[in-house]
Amino acid sequence: MPEFGPVQDNLPPMQFYSTSFAARPLSRIALGCMSFHDLTTGQAIINTALELGINFFDTADLYDRGENEKIVGEVLHSRRQDVFIATKVGNRMRPDGSGWDWVPSKKYIVGAVEDSLRRLKTDYIDLYQLHGGTIEDPWPEIVEAFELLKESGKIKGYGISSIRPNVIRHWAAVSQANTCMTQYSLLDRRPEEATLNHLHAAGQHVLVRGALAKGLLAGKPARTYLGMEEGNVKKVQREWETLAGTDQAGWAISFALKPPAVGSVVLGTSSVEQLKSAVNSWERVNTQQLDWSSLDEVAPAQQYTNHR
Repeated sequence: MPEFGPVQDNLPPMQFYSTSFAARPLSRIALGCMSFHDLTTGQAIINTALELGINFFDTADLYDRGENEKIVGEVLHSRRQDVFIATKVGNRMRPDGSGWDWVPSKKYIVGAVEDSLRRLKTDYIDLYQLHGGTIEDPWPEIVEAFELLKESGKIKGYGISSIRPNVIRHWAAVSQANTCMTQYSLLDRRPEEATLNHLHAAGQHVLVRGALAKGLLAGKPARTYLGMEEGNVKKVQREWETLAGTDQAGWAISFALKPPAVGSVVLGTSSVEQLKSAVNSWERVNTQQLDWSSLDEVAPAQQYTNHR
């Protein structure tokens, strides 16, 4: 299980935690790199993240058909020993560029890692994640592929990125995986009922994506979200603003980090200003004693209806 403790002297002022598969403590905020579409933007945001104390970076081979991994690799290869890089596998781009296909086979996973290593300019990946999954997938074969890559030293740890509770629970049962990335926020509390406690008991820690609910918990205009009508989203936003004030992003991140199973929030951003604002908000909130007693009134707990 992750052990949460004080920041080491040689690390910038951000909370960190230790894991059995990471060479150094990981920042509780990770940078989601999916929105980087050019080197200039990616470099500016990644460098800002490093300055803020973030040492955990998440990408995928699917993003921009591998170009996103190239950006991450180009910026971070000179800092390789200081950072933790996660990427994902399982979606194979079609040669004609018309889309991608789900290919959860041992042969594909073992082959695809070579392309990711080349693009990332590294000889190992800290965390290799299955990028999706269905309950019908060949799970023994998938697990065998990840274990083989771990034994060879090409990856240090592995996990899954999924929002399907039946897939997540099965993955935890059949693998020795380290992590599960899933969506969780005040507007999507379904994992509380279906997966968070299960993963915690299994010794896997959760990487949360979507903590800001596409900006809806950080001041963006209301719209429909996960089946919630716009009017209901507005109601939550009004109550959330009353609770969180001007630090809505910070409160949203703190909410997502609250369950014991959660290790890091993977924060996506498209600008330096957005990243600084969110991290600074969280660091202000992090010094306060937050009162979550009215949480169920702000946004009631939810349950999954599909993939149970």
